[in-house]
Amino acid sequence: MVNSDRVPDCSGGHRGLPVTGAGVHLQDQLEILVEDYRTNVDPPMPAFVLHAQDGADDDAVAGLVRQLYEGQQAHGTRCAVAQDTYDGGTEVRRAAAMVRALSEPKKWDGPKALYRRYAFPRLRLVHAIDDAVAELGDNWPATPAPGSPEAGQDQRQRLLDQLARQRWRPRRRGRWSPGLHLSDMAHILPASIVAGLAALLARTDWYMAVGAGLALLVLLTVFSSVLPGRAPIFLWLRRESRWFLTTTFLRAADQADPTEVSLLRPVRSWRAIAARAYDVAEALQSGGDFHLQLCVLALREDLRDNHRRWSWDLRGFKRPRPPMLFLPRADVHNGGIELIRAVSDVRSRRSELDPLVVVASVRAEDVPLIERGAVRETPAQTPPRHRFSDQLRTLYREWARNLRVRQSPSGERVVLPWVMKVPLPHDQLAPVEDRHRHLRASTRPSPARLVWSLHTLVLVLAVLAAGTVMRAHTLHERYCSATVLTANRDARRHTEPDGSTECIGVATGDIRFADWLPGADRSDDLKPLVGRSETPWTVEQLEDLIAEQNADVLAHHADNHVTVIYAGPLSHDPDGSSLVKGAQELAGVYLAQAVINKDSSVRLRVLVANGGLDLGRQAKMAEAIASYAAHDPTVVGVVGVGRDLRSSRETARILMAAGLPIVSGTNSATYLPREYANWFSLAAPDQWQVRQLGLIAAQLRTPGKRQHALVLARDTTETPDMYTQEQARYGQDMLKDHGFTVPPKPRLYTRDGGRPELRRHARQICQDGTVPSVIYFAGRVEDLDPLMTQLSREPGCSAKPIAILTGDDLSKADFLHGRNRIAPEVTLYHAALAELEKAAVQTDFYADAARHLPGVTGQNLGPGTPALASGQTALAHDATQTLHDAASRDDKPQSRALTWVNLRTVRIPDMATGTIDLTTAPPYGDRTGHSIVLKKVRRDAGGTAETHVLCSRLAGDTTPLTQRECDIKDPG
Repeated sequence: MVNSDRVPDCSGGHRGLPVTGAGVHLQDQLEILVEDYRTNVDPPMPAFVLHAQDGADDDAVAGLVRQLYEGQQAHGTRCAVAQDTYDGGTEVRRAAAMVRALSEPKKWDGPKALYRRYAFPRLRLVHAIDDAVAELGDNWPATPAPGSPEAGQDQRQRLLDQLARQRWRPRRRGRWSPGLHLSDMAHILPASIVAGLAALLARTDWYMAVGAGLALLVLLTVFSSVLPGRAPIFLWLRRESRWFLTTTFLRAADQADPTEVSLLRPVRSWRAIAARAYDVAEALQSGGDFHLQLCVLALREDLRDNHRRWSWDLRGFKRPRPPMLFLPRADVHNGGIELIRAVSDVRSRRSELDPLVVVASVRAEDVPLIERGAVRETPAQTPPRHRFSDQLRTLYREWARNLRVRQSPSGERVVLPWVMKVPLPHDQLAPVEDRHRHLRASTRPSPARLVWSLHTLVLVLAVLAAGTVMRAHTLHERYCSATVLTANRDARRHTEPDGSTECIGVATGDIRFADWLPGADRSDDLKPLVGRSETPWTVEQLEDLIAEQNADVLAHHADNHVTVIYAGPLSHDPDGSSLVKGAQELAGVYLAQAVINKDSSVRLRVLVANGGLDLGRQAKMAEAIASYAAHDPTVVGVVGVGRDLRSSRETARILMAAGLPIVSGTNSATYLPREYANWFSLAAPDQWQVRQLGLIAAQLRTPGKRQHALVLARDTTETPDMYTQEQARYGQDMLKDHGFTVPPKPRLYTRDGGRPELRRHARQICQDGTVPSVIYFAGRVEDLDPLMTQLSREPGCSAKPIAILTGDDLSKADFLHGRNRIAPEVTLYHAALAELEKAAVQTDFYADAARHLPGVTGQNLGPGTPALASGQTALAHDATQTLHDAASRDDKPQSRALTWVNLRTVRIPDMATGTIDLTTAPPYGDRTGHSIVLKKVRRDAGGTAETHVLCSRLAGDTTPLTQRECDIKDPG
């Protein structure tokens, strides 16, 4: 027990101040118990039975109990006070009625009571069964008389039906309503929240998750509260139901019935509850002390639960003062004495301590009734001559020390073991002068009350809500597809300086790159591009078709497929050329997938990756591909990556570290296959292309004569482009090798606002007095028309023949429909990556395209079809077929490592560009057998451009081109 010197004094100034010596000392004793309880000592709580030594002081003792009640209420103790009378035919019934009254949480309220109200679910369950028994009548469970409405009905079912009508709740005195109750919502609301969170985690939209939670909430509420005559949903999960079945106080149910509850077995749990309810109802109907003791047990367990320290809300720490029950006048008329005896009996049968403190007063003549046995007189106790406070503390210590012996089964048990009788002499009931001085247990708020409180919860929820909103905002700003809690991390958002946004990464889940194209392009992605390339399909259509193929592969061939990732430029391009390239390549990849999945036993799944406008963010794209491939072993390689940029080395390095080979259809970088063993390209390398263009330059050179030439290249100092830089370098060397007089450095032009600045260069070239006969143009196709315009406007060049040599980027130009033009006296010679005309005789590419590609289905397609003429679609198709062939050897899916190895053994005839032969591709070296076309373009008499093929090679043909074969005088 805590020393009274450690308990602080009360400051006073409240109702219920003790006015007598006994009041002061008893109040102090109660506060010492409170301090013990507060410090986690868990002292045994006696039932204090106060009585006067002289019967004339009985009323004073009753008044003292009321003063103690008011004092404890003022100190913040949750306490209840019993009335003087209760209804009931017997003392036990009156005591049970008293306990029933205590099940109202308001009875335990006080102006300074801490935390929320008490809950009494166990006690209310006992009362519900008692009310159901009362409704069934005195003859239940006897068999009803023949002809009565209840005849032939099972008595257990009658009880359960009555309980269902009551919703397993006690009937309210005077009225009963079937409305919604918080006890039902205690499980319905969490279930609805869990449903909403599950929907969120499933990555649905937030409004869908909220809708799922609300729909389940409404549904469960209807079933639980609106439908009449049934038990509440989740009855078997309630804490009172678990206690009802697990307490050893109740007799066991029929052995044929289950006796435990299980979260996953609601039917079995319901049967167990029904069996136990019937057994208890039978016992209640039989009468006796069982009814009262069961009510006391339920009250005791509810109070223990209300003060359980390690509960979810830490309520035991927030209620530092134990509950107290005050009986100002306990007698046989109100059932108070019988209640005291029941409290002692139940505590003797249970091993756990409970926090309830009972303070009762009895008349002096009723003191023998507190003892067991017949009513008899006891000798008057003459207290020793010590201060009453010391006597009281000594009495408590003796009681606590003898408690175990008194409740032992072998003990005499004359006095109730949990009852501590306190005789009050007359002099202690007289008023005292220093009546304001008394103890009060510490009122310092517990840490749990400060940290784990409603205000803290509101603050935490507010912080969590703000954090969730911020996180959701961050996820939506960072990733292309995000919900409130999660995001698809395979694709990220990137904002450009002009405010536009790109989605970079791998399109998995619900991500579609077509969704990120501007509104004008969404309905017809390539509308501004159709005039340039006559592309009749949209990115959206291709993505949808690929998704359909993928769904079929995963549904029917989950264990027999490989995955290829197409990496290309699929962001919005104001100029159009970048998105044209991406759409044409994606069409070739889809076409290969459709053909493979129709004819091959190893199916092909295609994922689409976006590297941004002109593949400007291809390194970020490569990181996303590598990250995805790390957890998807079916990914065997990458096709695409069709632009030569400064980041190409990093892209190849990232994918090589991930073990992914790359088969590019259009990237003509010379250095990549030399530096990275995972790089395979179907496009003729820049250095080899320029060497073939040297066959034309040699014919343009007049032997023995000083002949000027120059290289005009786009300035890529502030751009990531490597193609023009490589073309300029190889072109400079080629012109020097053929004896042309070439300036030491290429002439560089810049672009401003998307337009090339060529006017100054054209003026200097044409007014210099040494107009070059050959210009090697290391630029892009979109700069060709401005160059022709400026050359035609300069007098120094307008009447002089000029030959312009350039690389494969000019194969995207459309001279046939007049969308690109040639200046007078200018002859354009350019390379193209794919010989489509000769290959068309042997390939099924065009027939397959007519069957599968949207927008051209059923048409007569060929190499001259504008949508296919550039060769981008054909090369992407061949690259995809090549990678799949390496990944499906022996008609079995191969690992990415074996696919990488197998690529150097691939040889596929009759492809769109010829025979794809990678057997001549040594690691870190140049392969042979590239497809190439050299074309000559001139302006005819009608002002339109005429294109002639000078010479060409199919893919797989390693025969070198010759100058005679590429004779510029005989283009036919």
